Amino acid sequence: MKRPLPMKSRLMTKRIGENLAVWRKLSNLTAQQLADQAAVSRGTISRLENGDASVSFGTFANVCNALGIASLVTDATDPYETDLGRARVDQQLPQRVRKARP
Repeated sequence: MKRPLPMKSRLMTKRIGENLAVWRKLSNLTAQQLADQAAVSRGTISRLENGDASVSFGTFANVCNALGIASLVTDATDPYETDLGRARVDQQLPQRVRKARP
């Protein structure tokens, strides 16, 4: 059984979906045209734009590429574009992080 998505995550997926719909319209593309360019169905575009979190990450990436915003998404998730990332840039990051033992 799947865990329910937390409220913050549901709101985030809804907002991202709305943003993608605006990008599509700014690009003067119909949902079908975007679907064709992203190699997905029109229904998948609708689900993504409505914030359906079950749409795959790969599909999200395809849509971002089709809209020409992939670099914006990549930059938005770049940890070295944050104060924390810049502060730790010279530190050696561990290969993996393990749970601390009590």
